[in-house]
Amino acid sequence: MAIRSRGFIAAWIWRRITEMIRKLNGYLRRIPVWAVWLFGLVPLALLIWDTLMGGLGVDPIADLEHRLGRTALYFLIAGLAVTPLLRLGRLNLMRFRRALGLLAFSYAVLHVLVWVVLDMGLSWGQMLGDLVKRPYLTVGMLAALALVPLAVTSNNWSIRKLGGAEWRRLHQLVYIAVPAAAMHFLWVGKVAKPEPILWLGVAVALLLVRL
Repeated sequence: MAIRSRGFIAAWIWRRITEMIRKLNGYLRRIPVWAVWLFGLVPLALLIWDTLMGGLGVDPIADLEHRLGRTALYFLIAGLAVTPLLRLGRLNLMRFRRALGLLAFSYAVLHVLVWVVLDMGLSWGQMLGDLVKRPYLTVGMLAALALVPLAVTSNNWSIRKLGGAEWRRLHQLVYIAVPAAAMHFLWVGKVAKPEPILWLGVAVALLLVRL
């Protein structure tokens, strides 16, 4: 009798969860993709505001770099989570995956530009030397370069031109970009902190689910 009761309760809970996910997917279908872009611009707007108001701390350039880089990583992981959420939780965010990926790329480009122009002052020789000597810069640049073909081909024309199978093969570069970005975030600090370790763990877990 107890086993039957537990089975009934589990079935009831599962039905409730399924119904909640179905309703949530219905709400998500009503959200336009441009709303994701608008939401994605909020961190940039806050950063511009803090820059104008002098709220970047004692090292403004470093603060700019770090905030842009963290935001790029957040959107990268959000885009990576779309497929596992669909497979494991039936939560359908596929309509927003391209926008999330392009937002991640946009913040990554800004992150690199701040480093190249403001931090290094376009000193190409010194930048090359630092890329060779400092592993966190090496993996960070690897992540940024891996994002370039993903961003360039994130359109319907590229899918038609390359073909679905070749396009999907190319976009497996995300398996390089995300862990490299997470390692860059971890190594850039002089001391290991909980947040970078947490995001590296999340990235690895999502990659394992995807693979």
